[in-house]
Amino acid sequence: MTNRSYICRVKMKAIMAKGEETRQFIIEKAAPIFNTKGIAATSMSDIMEATKLSKGSMYVHFENKEVLACAAVDHNMKILTDKLMVEVYKSKTAKEELFTYIDFFSNGVNPPLTGGCPLLNFGTEADDTNPVVKEKINKGCSANQQLLASIVNKGIANGEFKPDWNAEEFSVVMFAMMEGGHLISRVSGSNEKMQIIVKTLKKTIEENSL
Repeated sequence: MTNRSYICRVKMKAIMAKGEETRQFIIEKAAPIFNTKGIAATSMSDIMEATKLSKGSMYVHFENKEVLACAAVDHNMKILTDKLMVEVYKSKTAKEELFTYIDFFSNGVNPPLTGGCPLLNFGTEADDTNPVVKEKINKGCSANQQLLASIVNKGIANGEFKPDWNAEEFSVVMFAMMEGGHLISRVSGSNEKMQIIVKTLKKTIEENSL
């Protein structure tokens, strides 16, 4: 390899790395905006204002708003999952893990992510309008239910929970109640109803503990 070829390759790698860095920067700035305003109500002008990038720079990295929105949905769900698992991994027992999950999502007024739960936000908006985002959210909902079921099954195997407790059924109920409670909290501006849900779920867990 000639010296000139080597220099060209190094420069090309630097350009590609810079491009990926800019792309990630745009996603990080766009994610909370999409999660707060919704996909339909968010414009590329909103993203340009947040990033201070020109329209030309935006379209170099994203073909259109829909492509950027999908990336923002993925980013929001990853951040939410990462934050959740950091807390869950601190727990020493399966019961503590379930309680941690509940506590993590128990404040809809001041949620873990700006704008609220992306599963609820994007799922509600995309169910009849955006099949790509709808499928992403569907997978996210399934992943959360699978997580909860795996925790219960682990607790059963460890002798923490009753052996006849149906992990799959409880995971569906718990996930649905938390998401529903989040919706109520967001529209009412109060966590009062969510606290009833928290109390009910923790009571169910206690009743199935050994």
